[in-house]
Amino acid sequence: MAEKIDHGRRRLLTAATVGTGAIGVVFAAVPFLASWSPSARARALGAPVELDASKLEPGQMVVVAWRGQPIYVVRRTKDVIAHLGDHNELLADPNSDNSVQPDYIKATGAARARNPEYWVGLGVCTHLGCAPTSAPVRRGEFQVAGVDLGKDWPGGFYCACHGSKYDASGRVFKNVPAPKNLTIPPYALGKDLRIVVGVDDASQNA
Repeated sequence: MAEKIDHGRRRLLTAATVGTGAIGVVFAAVPFLASWSPSARARALGAPVELDASKLEPGQMVVVAWRGQPIYVVRRTKDVIAHLGDHNELLADPNSDNSVQPDYIKATGAARARNPEYWVGLGVCTHLGCAPTSAPVRRGEFQVAGVDLGKDWPGGFYCACHGSKYDASGRVFKNVPAPKNLTIPPYALGKDLRIVVGVDDASQNA
C-alpha cells in the first residue's frame, strides 16, 4: 500500500515538475524568439540617415552608413568650389550624363550637390566596389598611397585598388578603370544644414 502511494506521489511530482518546466521554457523562449526579429540597427539600415552638416569644418569629410554602404559628406572649401569647372576636359563624364543620381542633382551641374559647399555621395568605386580615399587639393605634387597624382590634381577621391580617380564632385577621370561617376543618393538638405540621406524630396532645398 505504501509503495502505491509512493508511486502516486512520484507521478504527481513528475507532472508538476514537467508543467513548471514547460512554463519556464515558454517564458524563456519569449526573449529568445524576440532576438530573431530584426534589431533596431538592422531596421535602420534601410531607413533615412540624418546628419548635422553644420558641424563640419571646411575641407572635412565624414562617413555615415546608409543601407549598409558608406556615404561621404564633404564640406568643400571655397577654392575647390570655384575651380570645379576648370578640368572638365580631363573627365570622362563631366556633365554626369551616364551617372546614377537624382534629376535634381544633375541640374546643379559641376557641383552635383543641393548646396555647392556640401557634397554627398556614395563612397563606393564604380569599378569593383572599393572605397576611394579622400585626396584633397595640395599645391605642387600630391601623393596618396604612394601614387603621384600630379601637380594639376584638383582634389577629390582616389581608389587605390585599381587607380580610379574622381574629382571633388565625384566625377570620374578619363583613362581609369571606373566607368561612371560616384553615385549620388537621394537626400534632403534643410536650411539648418541637416542632411537626411534616403529622402527623395526634390522640392526641398537649402
